[in-house]
Amino acid sequence: MKLLVAEDEPKTGTYLQQGLTEAGFTVDRVENGTDAAQHALHGEYDLLILDVMMPGLDGWQVLKNVRAAGNDVPVLFLTARDGVQDRVKGLELGADDYLIKPFAFSELLARIRTLLRRGSHAPNQTILKLLDLEMDLLRRRVTRSGKRIDLTAKEFALLELLLRRRGEVLSKSLIASQVWDMNFDSDTNVIEVAVRRLRAKIDDEFEPKLIQTARGMGYLIEAPGF
Repeated sequence: MKLLVAEDEPKTGTYLQQGLTEAGFTVDRVENGTDAAQHALHGEYDLLILDVMMPGLDGWQVLKNVRAAGNDVPVLFLTARDGVQDRVKGLELGADDYLIKPFAFSELLARIRTLLRRGSHAPNQTILKLLDLEMDLLRRRVTRSGKRIDLTAKEFALLELLLRRRGEVLSKSLIASQVWDMNFDSDTNVIEVAVRRLRAKIDDEFEPKLIQTARGMGYLIEAPGF
C-alpha cells in the first residue's frame, strides 16, 4: 500500500515516514501543499495523510483539488486545530477522517488500516489469476487446475494480498499489518505457519510451485520461468 504524507514540520514528517515504512507501507513525503497536490493528482496512492496548515496550499485546498479531479482516494487530516468547525469543514470537503495532534502513533496506524479496509479506493478486480490458480473474490472461491481449495479467512486474505502484488517481495511486517492488523513481532512465527499452510493447499499437489521465499526478506507469489 502506498501512502502520501504531507507535513510541513520536518521532524514530524520524518517520524511518520519512518514509522509507516516500518509498518509495511510505501511512503512518499512532502512538506508543502503545492507539492502535495501535484503528487496526489499525478501519482497513485491508497491514502493521503494531510496536515491542514501547510505552506503554499493548505490541506483543505489540496483536498478540494483532489476531489475536483474526481479522485476518491481516502484522506486523513492531521492537525493541531481541534475546533468542531474545522473538523466539520474537512469532512464536508470530502475527508474520511480527522486526527488531532498530538496523537499516539498506534491510533494513527489503526485509523489508516480502518480507512484502507473500507475499500473505497480498492481495485475493483474480482477475479485474480496466476497460471492455473484462480481466486474469485466475490464468491470467496479458490481453485487450481479446476480443483476447489478450501481456505480459512486468513489464508484467503493472505493469498489475495500475494496475488494483488504478484512478483513483489512482501515483508513479514507488511503481511502482519495487512492480514492480521498487527505490528510484526519477531518472536512469533505466525507468518511462517500461515505461509506453510497456504503452500500446502495451493502448491503441494501442483506444479509449478507458486509461493516463493525470498530469504531474509519475505514472500512472493510468481510463476517461475514465465
